[in-house]
Amino acid sequence: MFTDGKTTAGPPPAPVAAAARASGVIIYCIGLIGSDGIDVSVLNNWATDPDASHVAVTPDDADLEELFKDLAANISKTGATNIVIDEVISPDFVITSVTPPTKGTAMMVDMNTIQWKMDELGVSANEGASLEFFIKHTAQDSGEKQVNQSITYSDTEGNVVVFPDPTVTVECGIIVRPEPCPIPVDLTIDGCEDSVVVHAGDVNLESLGRILQLNVTIKNVCPGKRVALAIILTETDQNGSEHQRGMKTMTIPAHSSPGCRDVRVRCVKFVLPEDLDVSGGTPDALCNPRNLKARFIANYIDTDYRCCDSVVDFL
Repeated sequence: MFTDGKTTAGPPPAPVAAAARASGVIIYCIGLIGSDGIDVSVLNNWATDPDASHVAVTPDDADLEELFKDLAANISKTGATNIVIDEVISPDFVITSVTPPTKGTAMMVDMNTIQWKMDELGVSANEGASLEFFIKHTAQDSGEKQVNQSITYSDTEGNVVVFPDPTVTVECGIIVRPEPCPIPVDLTIDGCEDSVVVHAGDVNLESLGRILQLNVTIKNVCPGKRVALAIILTETDQNGSEHQRGMKTMTIPAHSSPGCRDVRVRCVKFVLPEDLDVSGGTPDALCNPRNLKARFIANYIDTDYRCCDSVVDFL
């Protein structure tokens, strides 16, 4: 069956396909991409199980011709015996578990390799087999990735097998939801009531915080030299203990004045959420005073110094 899976006229095809399969007809679905795309799930529903053996999507004529060659080679043979399939998954994944296949036996050779063996398949009648296993992504990068690195197949009869080439989209970004959904207040308005007065309770301000903006003057900076500046911010609690609140480092550009001069650094900003307040006052409120300490470290980046290799003079 050549189709894009889109039904445009006539009765629903699924019952017809089911009746054909029930009467012993083997259905291969060759997916051709139409103007509205292709619905592979429909092809899987119409075709004989397993889908991997009876469904193929051919995006161009060359793929279609190659598919016919493989299909003809397999249909003309009486089945396969002594089947061995070695599947190696991409090194970005590891195999976590293997479900027993519908036919034969399967085992993990290592964390990236599965070997599946079957004594015979399709010798006396049309037959399919499937194997399910689970993998875990272990790499650090995101993107669309191929699951398999390689698949090799062999049997006594020399059958040719085309395996699917699945891909998965991996997103490694860390998702943080700092604000939970508000807890709803249940309300009921009875029938025929024109107005209702409900006390909904207290509502607290959310996501409060303050922004600290610092200015600092670096004294007597020589011309032509960049300066590395670091600012370390801490907050002290009632016992005088310090709690880290942030660190910033930045490069201060060199100036071109004829001599040394002071350089003013303005508007260095730190964010201080109120949930970090250690003052001991009302929690999550802007009413509490907060005691902070700022430490500054500055040094030249550029220097005329060069480390010389040792020189040995022979007399």
